[in-house]
Amino acid sequence: MECLRARRRQVHKLLVAEGARQSPTLRDIVSLAEQQRVRVETVRRQVLDAISDHTHGVALEVSEYTYATLDDVIERANARSEAPLVLILDTLQDPQNLGNLIRTADAVGVHGIVIAERRSVAVTPAVASASSGAVEHLLVARVVNLARAVETLKQNDVWVAALQDDPRARDIYSTDLRGPLALIVGNEGEGVGRLLREKADFLLRLPMRGHVESLNAAVAGAIGLYEVLRQRSGATTQPI
Repeated sequence: MECLRARRRQVHKLLVAEGARQSPTLRDIVSLAEQQRVRVETVRRQVLDAISDHTHGVALEVSEYTYATLDDVIERANARSEAPLVLILDTLQDPQNLGNLIRTADAVGVHGIVIAERRSVAVTPAVASASSGAVEHLLVARVVNLARAVETLKQNDVWVAALQDDPRARDIYSTDLRGPLALIVGNEGEGVGRLLREKADFLLRLPMRGHVESLNAAVAGAIGLYEVLRQRSGATTQPI
């Protein structure tokens, strides 16, 4: 549905399982496809099951995902007259985590996500599914060198913060995050790499009061992004 709404990809055809059109959601998808003159084919459910275990009776055959550039991300912020908010993902390798972070990034108004070409998961069908279609609306820049991307952001007056459990890190809730900001979230095992930690203007940490030492990358990133949104929205704590 989101792919058809966004109209960023070339759509080849829509495959619908026999007997699946009774679903209101599927009827909306078919209607939207027909409005865009996309060929709709009814196929046996086994055809869709061979594509994925989670098609829910429908699949869209489209062109590959088109990545943006870092300039596109900065331009989107300028076009909205907003302070840039960029999410940088350092060697994130789990499709579910990437998809979840893309969904959260879209929800809080991130202007774009930056990922590396190597040692990082790309925007795959699994990622698109995990993002609930948000990736079709969000700009994702895939770059050769994340450190160079950080330098480019700095040249555009964007502060860079790395989310990392480190003694030198500032408490995220005590740090002003309202200005132009790029937030780096590390991978599932090692966190943010040494080079990017050194390139960052400052480190941020989430308070941990329990027994575990770290959070899932998608969860930590979501908490960080929503704190930025809270501050940018001018929210204050109200007494109950």
